[in-house]
Amino acid sequence: MKKEKKSIAYLEAGISILLNIILFILKYIVGIKTASIAIIADAWHTLSDSFSSIILFFGIKISNKPPDKEHPFGHGRAEIIASLIIGIILTIVAFNFLIESFQRFREHQAANFSMKAIIIIIISIVLKEFMAQFSFWGARKTKSTLLSADGWHHRSDALTSLMVLIGIFLGKYFWWIDSVMGFLLSLMIFYAAFNILKKSISPLIGEEPDEEIVHKIKEIINTNIDQEIHFHHLHYHCYGSHKEITFHIVLAPDMKLVEAHNVADKIEKLIKSELDIEATIHAEPYHNENLPNF
Repeated sequence: MKKEKKSIAYLEAGISILLNIILFILKYIVGIKTASIAIIADAWHTLSDSFSSIILFFGIKISNKPPDKEHPFGHGRAEIIASLIIGIILTIVAFNFLIESFQRFREHQAANFSMKAIIIIIISIVLKEFMAQFSFWGARKTKSTLLSADGWHHRSDALTSLMVLIGIFLGKYFWWIDSVMGFLLSLMIFYAAFNILKKSISPLIGEEPDEEIVHKIKEIINTNIDQEIHFHHLHYHCYGSHKEITFHIVLAPDMKLVEAHNVADKIEKLIKSELDIEATIHAEPYHNENLPNF
């Protein structure tokens, strides 16, 4: 899976960088000729996708490095950090064009659109949505947060281009449409950045295991262990594709140490086999006060 994830990420990054640079050049030229802040903003948003893809490339490369002495849990969080950087780039892009749009509106600056602008924007919408779908497919296949973030970046660019296209058709009726489109585009970029940052920051800070994981662990124990076992005190750690979970199990106080070890060891191996999560289990004797609510 790691090799497949790496191959898909590299392919996505290569296609994205090439197409985004071509689209940036075309959009930027058209934006300058038409004096459209919305098209220029859209061009820079497209170029930021290239930066994202470069970050994607190195994020996947670093995250696939094996554990070493300094990083015993591997380098998987490099992928999450890379997603965080993408979110920051989007935030900066959105803020700059928010300011520019207000300035254009205040100065009553309008844009002059042409058929070339319409053609370029339509091509951009089609290509960016294709790139978004490819990234989402790769994210579903490899469970990659970074590929998903890059996909949303492509999707936001396709939506911004669609808004620009609407603005082009309305531009001849309203002088202010370009400034308003620029303003709306910046808000959309802000929203995309917020979602990416939220998904990146939360696992870096640390999250509790979701109910699905807890349910699966309970199912594994009930199905494979021939005695009733309660567990509690779960701690979940995500390092990209490498995941660790620790928890306590409550056993009979008169159980021999070797038996307790065998039970914990069996559960750990089952969790690794069925959930691909490294488990570390602490066994403790039964007391009324340490029975959990699971």
